[in-house]
Amino acid sequence: MLRKLYDFTMALAATRHAERGLAGVSFIESSVFPIPPDVLLIPMVLAERAKWLRYAFVCTVSSVLGALLGYFIGAFLYETVGEAVLRFYGKEDAFQEVAAWYNSWGGWGVLFAAITPFPYKVLTIFSGATGLNIPVFILVSILGRGLRFFLVAWLLYQFGPPIRTFIEKNLGLLFTLFMVLLIGGFIAVRYVF
Repeated sequence: MLRKLYDFTMALAATRHAERGLAGVSFIESSVFPIPPDVLLIPMVLAERAKWLRYAFVCTVSSVLGALLGYFIGAFLYETVGEAVLRFYGKEDAFQEVAAWYNSWGGWGVLFAAITPFPYKVLTIFSGATGLNIPVFILVSILGRGLRFFLVAWLLYQFGPPIRTFIEKNLGLLFTLFMVLLIGGFIAVRYVF
């Protein structure tokens, strides 16, 4: 089943709709969706390595625009939408504890979440809810998301065929690792942040 899903994703990555799908996933992941855009970025670059810069750019811009939606949710819809998303991630009680700290150091938190598997959407909502300086928020989002997506795309461009072979040979292991990182990010939100 996993192999069929991989083959389907690789085939989808080469279609004319792939770029719009990448933009949509990148946008919504930054504010509410739990699956990172890497699940589309990686097969898209592997399928068409010459477009790595374009795909990384689409992913970065869409993700930063989605982060602004998360900021908006936190700033204007915190009591209705923002609290529900934070409750889903187990962080509804942490708001008061971190609000003061966050306005001083939140830019570093956003940068950390933008680069790592940590659920970025939690910090985009926190940023809006606490009133983190919006130019700082945008700058660290561009830097962090750009670094993450351009580095992944460049590595796939540089080492594509061996990476593709490695992925295809170790699909089960890599899927397990991906799930551990994804779940680990949620656990980190619940117990560390």
